[in-house]
Amino acid sequence: MSAKRYFRHKLQNLIVVSKVVTIHYFEFDKNFRVEGEAHDFWELVYADKESIICTADGKEIELAEGEVLFHKPNEFHTLAANGKRAPNVFIISFECKSEAMRFFENRRLRPEKSFVGFIYSILEESKKTFDIPYSTPELKKLKLLASPTLGGEQLIKNYLELFLINLMRSLTETERGNEIFLAKEELDSKPVKDVLRILREHVEGELSVDEVCAAVGYSRAYVFKEFKAYYMALKIERAKQYLREGELSVKQIALRLCFADPNYFSKTFKRHTGFSPGVYQKRSFAHGVRKKQ
Repeated sequence: MSAKRYFRHKLQNLIVVSKVVTIHYFEFDKNFRVEGEAHDFWELVYADKESIICTADGKEIELAEGEVLFHKPNEFHTLAANGKRAPNVFIISFECKSEAMRFFENRRLRPEKSFVGFIYSILEESKKTFDIPYSTPELKKLKLLASPTLGGEQLIKNYLELFLINLMRSLTETERGNEIFLAKEELDSKPVKDVLRILREHVEGELSVDEVCAAVGYSRAYVFKEFKAYYMALKIERAKQYLREGELSVKQIALRLCFADPNYFSKTFKRHTGFSPGVYQKRSFAHGVRKKQ
């Protein structure tokens, strides 16, 4: 019997990320401003919460919440909060020589929600792979943890490539060619999205499980399982934002977010963040914040 002849198909790579330079997730105060820079690698900026002011080769751009901006190699750029709201920003800088990256030059885009999951996956893997200081713009080199997670570096590379390719595909192919992403998101997470929507709308109030059930039409057992953890997480995130903006006292924040009293708020905040409200606020103002005098 003669041996069958097999042919090996060489897989083509549209985008290959060869190196990652820095990975950041910043929780800036409302007056944050950093001096500009230019470097010979790509930088991706994603406004996760609130807007952020960017410049690219002298042009000012207000990057809205949910938008991503690409700085091409050797492009001079700066970053600043808008002086009104305290933003959360994801930034990753990386080396990629693929010709396809030219697609992202001078681009400000709003990724589909399903694609943003890749950004959060990069963040999760980076926490288990690298020792990344809290909100430190001066970071120039990633340092591996003593015991990094298995395959973390490769997953960071893969998630970033997946994000870039899917973003490019969504803007160059027909809507039909990308139906699966939206459909999958709706099927997999609609109950959670509905509950979260109601909680976000009432983050500065009080809600009972029964009120949420009535609003979204789900069983009490399901809502009770998701309700408390989500609601408290949203309140803590809003509290962090208020602390970074510096307009309200701890007592005022506790009152606005409907905590029983400031002491209970402080204990709850520390349990969730590892810091008291005062320490968190000082760290936010001290780490990487450069204000014009």
